[in-house]
Amino acid sequence: MFGAIREQIQTVFDRDPAARGVLEIVLCYPGFHAVLLHRVAHALYQRRRYTMARMVSQLSRTLTGIEIHPGARIGRRFFIDHGMGVVIGETSEIGDDVLCYQGVTLGGTGKDTGKRHPTIGNGVVIGTGAKILGNIRVGEYVKVGAGSVVVRPVPDHSTVVGVPGRIVRGVDADLALLEHGRLPDPEGQAIEELTRRVAELEAQLKSVLRDLTDAKTAAQR
Repeated sequence: MFGAIREQIQTVFDRDPAARGVLEIVLCYPGFHAVLLHRVAHALYQRRRYTMARMVSQLSRTLTGIEIHPGARIGRRFFIDHGMGVVIGETSEIGDDVLCYQGVTLGGTGKDTGKRHPTIGNGVVIGTGAKILGNIRVGEYVKVGAGSVVVRPVPDHSTVVGVPGRIVRGVDADLALLEHGRLPDPEGQAIEELTRRVAELEAQLKSVLRDLTDAKTAAQR
């Protein structure tokens, strides 16, 4: 138990440059509290103490603003940065070394039974407000941009952005964790391309009309 706590404290130091001391982390980091309380709730859930498990998870939700169902399976060194509004569903599976920002949802898409929540691979970074919905797999070392809505599987080492989420090719693999300001914007790029094309067509149309006008004037003479 103490080994797990030490590892979680070290994870905070590794992930958050604002962390300045162990006491600060233990007292002031809701993501740290939520992960440790989930470990307790999940252990109770595995022993079929479902009501007690839900009571622990509800206590965690009240204290931290982070809602993790006790049935969710979470790997090592999971870090929730800030965390308010994070929701993780019952059949979610999260690998090791995953970083999750505030407002993230790992949710289902209906009232299906069985596996109905996402599976998240190792080393994934999930940006602020992103929603990953349904029984889909997000591959290892994937980066999910802020505000994205992911409803289809994502292959390893990809970056996905937008609503609905689109896989972006040719993204710099060395982006530090998730540099939102450097992520591509497929919708914006498409709009810019359409705007450029419309401007070209307008210029061509004006040229044709000018030529027709000149020809008409010459014919009248």
